[in-house]
Parts: sequence; structure tokens; C-alpha cells
Amino acid sequence: MRVHVCAVGRLKAGPERTLIDDYLGRFDRTGRALGLGPHAMHEVDERKASHMAGEAELLEKALPDGVLRVVLDERGKVLSSVQFADTLARWRDDGRGDVAFVIGGADGLEPQFRASADMAMSFGKMVWPHMLARVMLSEQLYRAATILAGTPYHRV
Repeated sequence: MRVHVCAVGRLKAGPERTLIDDYLGRFDRTGRALGLGPHAMHEVDERKASHMAGEAELLEKALPDGVLRVVLDERGKVLSSVQFADTLARWRDDGRGDVAFVIGGADGLEPQFRASADMAMSFGKMVWPHMLARVMLSEQLYRAATILAGTPYHRV
């Protein structure tokens, strides 16, 4: 199952980019044997959209056809890392070819786009900067792969 990270804004070189590249590289290596990955990063330029509806249009164009859509949103479902891993495994086992995790810009996601998602997921009740949400998602993807692989990275 291919994993897409679709986000508003282009991430420049720096500590966030370094962390994302590291975790997604680890995810690709660990997930390969599990039928997870590879990942693909789709960044849309917020300067080409003057509002959330414009960002939604750009995100829509970046998503592969038939993809399972998961939006990251403060109102979404909070999952433990194990629940997240189990959810990825279930989607994979159900034959889903692609899953996309969508991260909005500074103002979040346009309501209709958000409502069209298959799932809304949250990293907790706090709102996180969209660049940090990418880091957190990347780490949780890697953690999910290690949980499913039975490696000691995830400790309870």
C-alpha cells in the first residue's frame, strides 16, 4: 500500500525537513517487507491559492485517483500508536492500494474537502503547526511499521 503525504506549503531545508526525510526513509525500509510504502510527498504551493478553497483544489489535484483520504484535523479521531498501526494493516489487508494523509495550511482544511475524507485523525486536542504535524506523521508512520514488524522501537 503506497502512502502519500499531501500537504499545503513547501518545506524548506532545515530541522523539520531533516527529521521528515529520516523518518520516511526508515518507514520505506521497514515497511517494504510489510507491504507498506513506498511513501510519496506531495506539497502544494499555498502562494498559488489565495484561500482554503484554492488550497483544497490544489490538494485534490495532487491526490491519486481512488486513494483512501485521511485528513489531519484537531476534530479528528485520536488513535494510539498501536491503533494507528492496526488501522494501516487493516487498510493494507483490505487491498487498499493508496492512502493519503492530508495536512492543511495555517488555516486548516476547507470544510467540504475535510468532510469528503474517509477518516479524520488528530494528534490530540492541541493544535500543531502544520510543519510539525508533518514531522509527527512521519514518525508515527515509521513507528507503525516497527510495531507491525515486531521490532523494539516502540516500547509500552
